[in-house]
Amino acid sequence: MLRDRTAIVGIGQTRFAKHLEESEKALACRAVLAALDDAGIEPHEVDALASYTMEETDEVELAKAIGAGDVTFFSRIGFGGGGSCATVAHLAMAVATGQASVGVAWRSRKRGSGKRPWTNTTQQLPTPAQWTRPFGLLRPADEIAMLARRYMHEYGATRDHLFNVALACRNRANQNPDAIMYDRPLTRELYMDARWISEPLCLYDNCLETDGALACVVVSAERARDCRQRPVYIHSVAQGLPAQHHGMVNYWNDDPLTGPAWTAARQLWKTADFGPGDVDVAQIYDAFTPLIPLSLEGYGFCGRGEGAAFTEGGALELGGRLPINTGGGGLSEGYVHGFNLINEGVKQLRGISTAQVPDAATCLVTAGEGVPTSAVLLRV
Repeated sequence: MLRDRTAIVGIGQTRFAKHLEESEKALACRAVLAALDDAGIEPHEVDALASYTMEETDEVELAKAIGAGDVTFFSRIGFGGGGSCATVAHLAMAVATGQASVGVAWRSRKRGSGKRPWTNTTQQLPTPAQWTRPFGLLRPADEIAMLARRYMHEYGATRDHLFNVALACRNRANQNPDAIMYDRPLTRELYMDARWISEPLCLYDNCLETDGALACVVVSAERARDCRQRPVYIHSVAQGLPAQHHGMVNYWNDDPLTGPAWTAARQLWKTADFGPGDVDVAQIYDAFTPLIPLSLEGYGFCGRGEGAAFTEGGALELGGRLPINTGGGGLSEGYVHGFNLINEGVKQLRGISTAQVPDAATCLVTAGEGVPTSAVLLRV
């Protein structure tokens, strides 16, 4: 059992922007070194590394560049944003089982200034894209739009419910000087008049495209007590790949609206000492607004079909039933495949968030819904 045996003791990030001059490798190194400095740990002590299969800076290059020692554990997690929390989970398992002592997870990304992968129509299409892209589902936004339309049809969700999600994230970004949308308030009028990206998703239902990098440091609970910052304990971790799953085009399962979050959640709560009702703040993966109500249901904050209604009455705002994405999330802070949600969870439990939830002691962080996913429960 991993419960509270490891902790995040350092976090680091670069600035977020539409375009940064530095390479992805340079940004990765900056974030990792900042996280190690935050923890008070020297680079040569790092002996475990974890990142995404989509990360273009590999373990060898990063280890050499930061001056790591002998590395005895390294892993990479697939499925884009679904891998964010799994990087922390893998490090926690490595440290708890004695495979390593100081782990670093990171993600560096230059999508704000880079090419979109779906613009290359000559490449061989992987399953399931070969069954959908020839018929017009070219982008993740198109795939989630179809799922959102199904959800709206079955449960009466409206664009106002999606606006509630976008507004909560933007309001928190407006409090966060590091957020790309720090100085850009969102109103219902702006939202409803915005151009379509893929109906029913408008511009503000889609995450930002961002350059930037983030990292965190994981050590044992014993060592964490001697580090520079207040430890944030990794209480429970989970990954989720449900039977029949077929990526974001999850339309021909027996139940298309029960995605990977439901599978991850069962494992997450099974190994935890507390449940959804005990979560003080949540950082829920928000590449697209419909993922929030789907995740609220999957992780047990409300019943099936109740996720849209859950967003009403300021429930996702500070002081609401479940404050979410308190740094602004992927919709309004920066989109680096969800890693900023991990760091923001740590900030909340340290008490240093720009949108602090009073006395926050527990935080759920989730990875991408619609793809094989992961989640982590943090506590102090």
